[in-house]
Formats: sequence, C-alpha cells, structure tokens
Amino acid sequence: MGELPGIVIVGASGRMGQMLIRAVAASDKARLVAAVDRSGHDWVGQDLGELMGGTGRGVIVTDDPLEAMANAQAVIDFTAPKATLAMAELAAQARATHVIGTTGFSDAEIAALEPASRHCAQIRAGNMSLGVNLLTQLTKKVAAALDEEWDIEIIEAHHNKKVDAPSGTALMLGEAAAEGRGIALEQHRDAGRDGMTGARKAGDIGFSAIRGGDIVGEHDVLFAAAGERIILRHIATDRAIFARGALKAALWGQTQTPGQYDMMDVLGL
Repeated sequence: MGELPGIVIVGASGRMGQMLIRAVAASDKARLVAAVDRSGHDWVGQDLGELMGGTGRGVIVTDDPLEAMANAQAVIDFTAPKATLAMAELAAQARATHVIGTTGFSDAEIAALEPASRHCAQIRAGNMSLGVNLLTQLTKKVAAALDEEWDIEIIEAHHNKKVDAPSGTALMLGEAAAEGRGIALEQHRDAGRDGMTGARKAGDIGFSAIRGGDIVGEHDVLFAAAGERIILRHIATDRAIFARGALKAALWGQTQTPGQYDMMDVLGL
C-alpha cells in the first residue's frame, strides 16, 4: 500500500485550522505533513502538538507555504481572500489539490483563482457540510417551482468574530435560488436594509445577517407569499462537520483532473 496523501493546513492557529488539524490527525486516510501560519505569529517555529495541548508530533508550524507543500498532495485553506489567492499560485506550482473554504471573495478575486486551476484540482465552497449542500439543492428546486409572488429571504446567523456578511453559505444559497428562478443574483440582490427603504421589489432575493456569541452557523431560506410560508433550515452545532467535508474534498481531489470544482461535485449531487 502506498503512503497516505499528505495534507497541509493553512491558518493553523485559527478555530477552523485547529479543527482541520484534528480531523486529519484522526483520519486513517490522510496524514498531516505541514501546518502554516502567517509570518510573525506566535505559533511559527513551535511544535504543533505541544501548541494544541498534547505531546510533540514533529510538525513545526512554518510561515513558508512553498516549503510546506514540498511533500503534500493537498492543501486545505480557510483563511482570507488575499492569502488564498497567493496560496492558489503555490498549490498550482506543487500540483496539489487546493481545498478552499475561505469566504468573502469579490467577483474579481474569484476570477483570479481560475488560472491556478489549470494546473491542479481546485475545490471551493462557501460551506463544506453535506447538510448545507443538500439545502442548496432544495433551495434551487423550490425556487424553480414558485413564481415572483413568493418573496425569498436568506437569513444567516454566525458568531461575533465573523468578519464577512452575508456569509459565503448565504451567498451560495442566494445563487441557488437565483439559478432556480433563471435570474442573475447580482441584479436581484437585496441586502443591508436600513431606514426608509421603500417596499420590497418583486423578484428580489433578500439577505439578513445576525452576529452574536458563539453561533457556529444557522441558515434559513424563507419563501413567503400571502397567507403562507415555506422555511428551509440548516443548523450547524459543531465545526467538525466543515472539517470532515474539507478532508473529504481533499481526498476526492486526488483522482480529479485540473479544474474548478465545488462540494456538489465532491458529494455527487
């Protein structure tokens, strides 16, 4: 049997980074070969196992992602758009599967990811969980079945440290609703209402963002018409679901040709 695929975790000190490290460590299908954090961070140069409250495991946190990828088949990246764009170029050079859970990209930044995908499998999703991706499919189907008499609202809630809004998952759900209706989301997006906004425009897709406490992630897709409502809901209570999904994507990417994929592809949806 060959050696298990080597995984690099970027943003090791973050909440998702630590969850991803634990997911890889617990897996019998992959091995952790490196952990990366930004230059100047306290974790750089220290043993990852000791940093996470255990015994040394021989993996020293580095701020050199190119060196980290030398023996890797995949990199899992839940960081920030600018950092992810730089990582995409390095993953392409290493021909390593690049799993991107980063959110908050602009349209221009998303377009800038494409050149790297010509050289490696690039898997990007606003949410890595099975449940959310099923919710996305349901949203598309329900939106396709209902006309403009049904208003659509995406309501999302996250912890008070989250820096982008709406969440990547909310935007993914909005895109699914727009696709179901055969419209472009950017032309029908209604977000950030405040003050005398006037009546809601028929056919628009609304977004509301809640931030508080330690909420892991809650997403409702509300279809509302006169006299009735349909609510599709997903509640995440443990970040481990995102880590498991990201690891599944990293392993799936080993058998794929270069190109851009999402979790729908990984899950066969």
